[in-house]
Amino acid sequence: MKKQPSLFGGAMIIAGTAVGAGMLANPTSTAGIWFLGSLVLLIYTWFCMTTSGLMILEANLHYPTGASFDTIVKDLLGKGWNIINGISIAFVLYILTYAYVTSGGGLTESFINQLFSSPNNTVEIGRSSGSLLFCLVLAAFVWLSTKAVDRFTTILIGGMVIAFILSTAGLLGSVNTEVLFNSIHSGEDLYLPYAITALPVCLVSFGFHGNVPSLVKYYDRDANRVMKSIFFGTTIALVIYVLWQLAIQGNLPRAEFAPVIEKGGDIAALLEALNVYIQTNYIGELLRFFAYMAIASSFLGVTLGLFDYIADLCHFDDSVAGRTKTTLVTFLPPLLLSLQFPYGFVVAIGYAGLAATIWAAIVPALLAKACRLKFPQRSYTVYGGNFMIYFVILFGLLNILAQVAMQFAWLPTFKG
Repeated sequence: MKKQPSLFGGAMIIAGTAVGAGMLANPTSTAGIWFLGSLVLLIYTWFCMTTSGLMILEANLHYPTGASFDTIVKDLLGKGWNIINGISIAFVLYILTYAYVTSGGGLTESFINQLFSSPNNTVEIGRSSGSLLFCLVLAAFVWLSTKAVDRFTTILIGGMVIAFILSTAGLLGSVNTEVLFNSIHSGEDLYLPYAITALPVCLVSFGFHGNVPSLVKYYDRDANRVMKSIFFGTTIALVIYVLWQLAIQGNLPRAEFAPVIEKGGDIAALLEALNVYIQTNYIGELLRFFAYMAIASSFLGVTLGLFDYIADLCHFDDSVAGRTKTTLVTFLPPLLLSLQFPYGFVVAIGYAGLAATIWAAIVPALLAKACRLKFPQRSYTVYGGNFMIYFVILFGLLNILAQVAMQFAWLPTFKG
């Protein structure tokens, strides 16, 4: 009898995809609503994003193993929605792959230069070589199998958790409740106006939806195991985010976020601001290691979803030749883009959030609605009935409103 893959492995793929380098932007983007407000927003986003992921699972189970968004959306929502959804998926996954190749390449370059340089001999491998190395090594795992991604992601998450615990232990130990609840605040004391603008960053922090068809295939259509791996994976991500908010917003006063916000939440600027309140020298190195693990695990999760989507879209089979073709279509465009524009991803990522809202919130809810009409007999149904479908659509619309309002400066932005 074939042994079922572990629940832990699937949860690690979900958690690894969700907890990317984007988490470093969370404390900055939620500085306006501060700790209690960010807690409410993170739990709200976690619930909606977990539910929308389960809605994809519900629809996916009515189609053959290996079927991804192209097959499912075309059949349930028609060609128009499939084109919109296909563009948004491809855009988000390719842009994220490009962003991770670029930032992972930069970290690979600095680690290798540091490792092989000596006082007499300075090694400089260059950004392009770092990106190439980072991409080739990790792409090999995706080419091999979902199981290889599961195993390697588990190792990366292990390293990430150790680095996270070591880097936040000192910060968590020195949390000041007056700072955390902003009871000694100086400056403005408005919170609510900044709630909507913080939503899109929270949404990007729980993106794992491209992995649902991969997990259906991985667990051989066992809905219960896929559902549990999604729930446990997103819950691990939520716990990590809450601890990180506690560590940062419990030490750095709200009014002191101005220089960090000015530099777009840059980790170096954040550590510099924190250094006034707590010694952060060793934390900087640990956070670099943490960011590297987070980028690598997210890269694997994102590209696994993109890989399965392309295989379904282009009808590439699961043979060595088929997987090689899928690998080339998955990794070559973002790699070439990264080599050509090594610093251009920040602008593109701003628009990725809007596309992610369509694909990770609105389309899953519409799929669940259409699926229930078309297939009255179901082996798995998401909780909450029609109310939950509209609840998730409202969440998506709020995110779109936030993105558009920020583009046109209709809403106030917290400056610190």
